[in-house]
Amino acid sequence: MGNKGFTAEAIGDQSGKVAIVTGSNTGIGRITALELARKGCHVILACRSKDRTDPVVEDIRKATKNDNVEFMELNLSSLNSVAKFARAFKKKGLPLHLLINNAGVMACPFKLSEDGLELQWATNHLGHFLLTTLLLDVIEASAPARIVNLSSMGHKMTSSLELDKLNDEKSYGPWNAYARSKLSNILFSLELQKRIGDKQIWVNSVHPGFVDTELQRNIPDLYGNFANTLSSWTSSLFALPPEKGALTTLYAATSPDIEQNDWRGRYFVPIAKLATTSKAAIDEEAAKELWEFSEKIIADKLGNSAFEEAEEEEEDEDKATHDNEGASTSGASATDD
Repeated sequence: MGNKGFTAEAIGDQSGKVAIVTGSNTGIGRITALELARKGCHVILACRSKDRTDPVVEDIRKATKNDNVEFMELNLSSLNSVAKFARAFKKKGLPLHLLINNAGVMACPFKLSEDGLELQWATNHLGHFLLTTLLLDVIEASAPARIVNLSSMGHKMTSSLELDKLNDEKSYGPWNAYARSKLSNILFSLELQKRIGDKQIWVNSVHPGFVDTELQRNIPDLYGNFANTLSSWTSSLFALPPEKGALTTLYAATSPDIEQNDWRGRYFVPIAKLATTSKAAIDEEAAKELWEFSEKIIADKLGNSAFEEAEEEEEDEDKATHDNEGASTSGASATDD
């Protein structure tokens, strides 16, 4: 099931909607942002580099004649950066109808994030976990809404998360670590949808396909220049262009099929087809354990400050609004007198 004939032209009017697309200055994310903007959506390109993203923002504005396209800084491998982004977004006072967790890294050499966590899992899963949970109240208030998590068929390369070995450099394998992060994406979607329940928020995962993007940039570091040349040649012959690679994401984010069929916690593959995951990806107990493990790490690293600061800022804004209303009322009374 799904719609294998889905094209960008089939995307309905997105006017009045707000979307965040992570990792959207290149590849699939860039096309996703472009097509949403083309349909009138207010799109925020959430990326690390302002220098790399500003030209993309301008290109999308010109191509779509939509000025509601903007950059906001986000480094998903840094929990502090994610928390800062969420606070900055909430200050804008915008709704959020589409959260597309697109950014990712693949098969990189062993490295720890600034929070001391294996980089692929920290970037591909934990950063998006924190981003989504911090923005969930805004998404709920904006419903109907969608959350799309980009996973990969690579999740099938592992049968378990083995979170106890997360930072173990000796047992590290770049592809096993990638598989762990992609399995985490699907399990996160499963548990998130379970916690959301039957509210008007649809959470789904997608495998975009073998797409010719910068995701392969770590190949030379792992296997040398010959492998990089071979990878480039293979991509040119067999890989989907980003324009087609983005279609499954766009389908999950915009198609009426999702709501009409009430597809929640499902998995889609190119192009726009429902598919089955591995058995490990439908393990509800593993999904719950991943959620609790992720929450604990965030609490350990941030001391719950991300959640507490967000709540404090909302309280301050409510107080400021109340004070202003009080001042306005007092001023009116004095004038009437």
